[in-house]
Amino acid sequence: MEEIMTFLKDYWVFIVPLIVLQFALMAAAVIHILRHDTYKTGSRVIWLIISICVNIIGPVLYFTIGKGDD
Repeated sequence: MEEIMTFLKDYWVFIVPLIVLQFALMAAAVIHILRHDTYKTGSRVIWLIISICVNIIGPVLYFTIGKGDD
């Protein structure tokens, strides 16, 4: 347990921004998915699952290959 605490103390400067980035991307993707009905590929349910469950990469995938033309 002490090793984990030491790790967190040393690397919190990198961990916190990544966590904030993850939640910001996930929130933006989920809001966009719920407000729009058209997607290039997949369906609403699939993109919600990917955006919520696949850290950082899921929302990026949605915005690059899943988001339909508005």
